[in-house]
Amino acid sequence: MLDIEELQTFVEVSDAGGLTPAARRLGLSKSVVSRRLARLESELGVQLVSRTTRGATLTEAGATFREYAARICADLDLARETILPTGELRGRLRIAAPVSFGATHLAPLLVDLAKRHPLLHLLTSFSDHFVDVVNDGFDAAIRIGHLADSNLIARRIGPISGKLVASPAYIRTHGEPRSPDEIAEHEAIFQHAETWRFVDGDSVVMVNPRGRFTANNGQALVAAALAGLGITALPDFLTADHVASGSLVPIMCKFPVQEAGIYVVRPPGAHPPRKVRVLIEMLVEHFSGRSPL
Repeated sequence: MLDIEELQTFVEVSDAGGLTPAARRLGLSKSVVSRRLARLESELGVQLVSRTTRGATLTEAGATFREYAARICADLDLARETILPTGELRGRLRIAAPVSFGATHLAPLLVDLAKRHPLLHLLTSFSDHFVDVVNDGFDAAIRIGHLADSNLIARRIGPISGKLVASPAYIRTHGEPRSPDEIAEHEAIFQHAETWRFVDGDSVVMVNPRGRFTANNGQALVAAALAGLGITALPDFLTADHVASGSLVPIMCKFPVQEAGIYVVRPPGAHPPRKVRVLIEMLVEHFSGRSPL
């Protein structure tokens, strides 16, 4: 008789591409995942996964069986949700978000979600490291800016605005760019492999900045800008207080930074768990229709 935990483990191994990432996603040891998978293969009498030093790949039989296993697991999750008390959520919800935005704008919403659903376990990771949502086992992640193409399912939950800014000391010493093509003449402060987008009438001009200070954390970029190391394009929620005090100055205002978005992304799949749907609905309700952050 097939065991539902073994089916769920097999689906996780398939989606994560290996036993180790599947174990991380499930919160289990690799040995437990391996035993469950072995029992399932023994019960079926067929090898589902080909194990290699680089990970695990599905056999032909495994690829066929995966669709049935995933459907069974999804149907069971739906059945569980159906019989739960109205509004009740349970289980584990793993969410990733950038440090600055997560701590200031997301954390209060997650606290409220936890208070509403006492059986729900929230595991949040606030990091500016670009997480691999699927392999790192996250149910959802918040992304700020302009999304690159991927197989993740994305939902825009709100707008976010930004400015090109510099310190008065930098401007006194180096001047300021008047148009996007002059940015190359200046020291820029930016995240790795970043593209700046400026609005020029009905078109958007994209610039790849150059400079000697890069960081994957917005607050670190603000600190560098305050110290006069260069110009930087950052969201208003990071720079507004400094602009108000005069310690940072908006520059190149005739070419405003293109409005970006706040997105919630999740692993591919037509039917996300109800806890993920509730999270997304809560975020859309909170951020949509608001002025850009």
